[in-house]
Amino acid sequence: MPCAALADMRDGRWVTLAGLVLVRQRPGSASGVIFATLEDETGIANVIVWPSCFERHRRIVMASKLLGVTGRVQKEGAVIHVVASRLTDQSWRLAALADGENFSEALAHADEIARPGADPRTVALYRRVMQGERLEDILPKSRDFH
Repeated sequence: MPCAALADMRDGRWVTLAGLVLVRQRPGSASGVIFATLEDETGIANVIVWPSCFERHRRIVMASKLLGVTGRVQKEGAVIHVVASRLTDQSWRLAALADGENFSEALAHADEIARPGADPRTVALYRRVMQGERLEDILPKSRDFH
C-alpha cells in the first residue's frame, strides 16, 4: 500500500508497504529500538523496529535502500507509525527503475508456471551487476546511525 494510505488505516491494522530508506536512527535512550523513515511517491512512513525484530532482520535493516515492511499501524493522535514484524530487502527493484523497466510487467508469485522464463524482477539487477555496476554507486546514501 502507498505510504499516504496510512492516514486512513485504523489503529492495529496489519499493512505491507515499501519505500526508500531516508533515515535509520537508533537513539541511545531508546533501548535498542530502531526508527526508520521510508518514502514512496505518495509520502513518508515512520517505522519502528523492536530489538527482537532487528536481530531477525539485521542485514536487511542495515543494508536495504528500498525496504519492504509488514507490521501493525500504531496511531497516537496525528502521529502514525508502522511497528515492523517482517522486513524484506526490495533494493533489487531499483535496478529496474534505473533501466526504465515497468514493474507492472513483473510476474506474480507462481506465474512462472504459466509463463516460464527469466524473472523480470531480477533480470535488470543481474544485467547491471554483470556490467560491473553497483547500486551503491548510483543511489544516494541514507542518513543512518552506522
